Amino acid sequence: MLNKPVEITPELIEAHGLKENEYARILELIGREPTFTELGIFSAMWNEHCSYKSSKLWLKTLPTTGPRVIQGPGENAGVVDIDDGQTVVFKMESHNHPSYIEPYQGAATGVGGILRDVFTMGARPVAAMNSLRFGEPNHPRTRHLVSGVVSGVGGYGNSFGVPTVGGEVEFHKSYNGNCLVNAFAAGLADADKIFLSEAKGVGLPVVYLGAKTGRDGVGGATMASAEFDETIEEKRPTVQVGDPFTEKCLMEACLELMKTGAVIAIQDMGAAGLTCSAVEMGAKGNLGIELDLDLVPAREENMSAYEMMLSESQERMLMVLEPSKKAEAEAIFVKWGLDFAICGITTDTLRFVIKHLGEVVADLPIKELGDEAPEYDRPWVQWPEPEAVDANAFKAPDDYKEALLQLIGGANGCSRRWVYEQYDTLIQSNSAQTPGGDAGVIRVDGTQKGLAFTVDVTPRYCQANPFEGGKQAVAEAYRNLCAVGALPLAVTDNLNFGNPEKPEIMGQFVGAIKGLGEACEALETPIVSGNVSLYNETFGEGIMPTPAIGAVGLLKNIDQRVGNCFTHEGQAVVLLGGHGSHLGQSQYATELLGQEEGAPPAVDLEKEKRIGTFVREAILQGRVGAVHDISSGGLAVALAEMALRSGIGATVSLPEEDQHALMFGEDQGRYLVALKMDDLAAFEEDAIDAGIQIDHLGTTGSTDLIFSEIATLTVAQLQSAYEGWFPAYMAQTS
Repeated sequence: MLNKPVEITPELIEAHGLKENEYARILELIGREPTFTELGIFSAMWNEHCSYKSSKLWLKTLPTTGPRVIQGPGENAGVVDIDDGQTVVFKMESHNHPSYIEPYQGAATGVGGILRDVFTMGARPVAAMNSLRFGEPNHPRTRHLVSGVVSGVGGYGNSFGVPTVGGEVEFHKSYNGNCLVNAFAAGLADADKIFLSEAKGVGLPVVYLGAKTGRDGVGGATMASAEFDETIEEKRPTVQVGDPFTEKCLMEACLELMKTGAVIAIQDMGAAGLTCSAVEMGAKGNLGIELDLDLVPAREENMSAYEMMLSESQERMLMVLEPSKKAEAEAIFVKWGLDFAICGITTDTLRFVIKHLGEVVADLPIKELGDEAPEYDRPWVQWPEPEAVDANAFKAPDDYKEALLQLIGGANGCSRRWVYEQYDTLIQSNSAQTPGGDAGVIRVDGTQKGLAFTVDVTPRYCQANPFEGGKQAVAEAYRNLCAVGALPLAVTDNLNFGNPEKPEIMGQFVGAIKGLGEACEALETPIVSGNVSLYNETFGEGIMPTPAIGAVGLLKNIDQRVGNCFTHEGQAVVLLGGHGSHLGQSQYATELLGQEEGAPPAVDLEKEKRIGTFVREAILQGRVGAVHDISSGGLAVALAEMALRSGIGATVSLPEEDQHALMFGEDQGRYLVALKMDDLAAFEEDAIDAGIQIDHLGTTGSTDLIFSEIATLTVAQLQSAYEGWFPAYMAQTS
């Protein structure tokens, strides 16, 4: 018998990720011992991945509203107004644990899941990005993970048909046992055609849509909230298997269905599958849900109720249907070769009732399962603030030329072309700026508008000072949008941390949240969606705190954008925001000197907003030819990138003191700008009037990049170093 009784033992409870106090609360709520299926349902709904039980207390402190915000956190994705009755719908989400266990499918289904979050809202996906972090390049598993993850991201996104317009890839030893795969997607929808997941109405059909249910991914949400250990290979069956072609059909069917008036509520079946989607729909609408699993399309025989409720098979949706539209809705899904099955009904009981083979296998209070899951105020300790370290504490390079070549030719400074050329960056024919710039840009089809996208975080800053690191992640995303001329609108976050039950890790989380919140408030970029990924640890070793920020900006006229490379010889090269002075936690100090010490650079949010606004307005007025923000590697790396991407060199002069800090310092709030020499005087005057430090560094020309008496490099040398590392690394066979 499929639903035979299972003894609920302490070992079984622990295996489901439930603490003693949580199981005691379950007994109190239902007044009896749960069935095996009910235990699985509670495990899925009360794990960290679905309930945010360790983080939601602090997530509530973040700024989530603004004049352009139509839908903030709480739905499948955030919705932001982009004028003319149009909206951009976007979110970022993690698939870290599945990708470490099975990199191709883990990454692929991460992309599939975030795309569903977007089109579930009624938006057609138009852009994707990803933020990837791996262990040290010489770690025995790193190359395998890079190959599998990049193939998985490309394999799913390319087949589905969405352009990947930006992202980041970094390596650090803290990710040796726990890579990070954060996927971002954005879509377009009319403001009056947004679909939500809140069920409405009693006695209405609950409809299963999409692909059939199998045993893949059973327990995936619970696994995503657990640390790794020597049993990692046993977790492989919890990784889902994706089919991008089915998802493409599902999207087209859903968007067609939404035009008919048949959809009252709709929810993607993501983490915890049928359980989470049904509970969230019912709990949000203050309704009960009754499901009959005998009516759920299954692709495997003899599946138990437990397996069906916890399966995370991909490409599935759950919908509350307008009954009069049943025939029309079903015909759409039959046309697209997808399942359409009425498997339940909404009730006024506030109960979640599951039937299988004629038996009731679960009967639970739906509100307590959904929006009343445990909420913890975890103990946390203030992360010790490191002292600032004077630039003179970091040795100057013996050879500045070699130092720069090492930075742009190393694992974390080189071109990511090997990665992004495996992604389709041009499909849909609206990509205006593809990966390699400060931000990706797409045209809003049928308009002159453009949308800019970037994803940013500097984990070494967050490790040293979570508060300043959180601020910097938002500030850098803000700068990258301003650097192409886009008005920053809003952000989504993906908060990747270790074990929150450790007070020092929880302290990292709290500090980063406070930093993110302060920056988003000051820069007027509310957080409209996001994801928290905790327990990113292996054998007790946690990752660096990595609160990735995905940001979206608006260009009213896409033709006004600029790139980040020199465009002509004879341009003036100017530095906005002051010379470099800070080497603590810099790429130069950590990668060339092996010194991960000192405070990260401070972030002056008022300066960020003032200088970002000035740069953006200069771009829109057509006063500048190129803009590049200064981040990892400092001024020298930024200048090298502007030169090597265009083939045009430059000659620049720097003051004679602390030249290693001038070259490689990572002081925040700075931009490099190239403009016509005839426009320089007026530009300098306006910058000074705006309270912005401006320094004329030099002039573009020839095929050499010359730093006065410090170093001379040919553009060819820069290009060779920059483009060489990744292909050579991935070509290694041992």
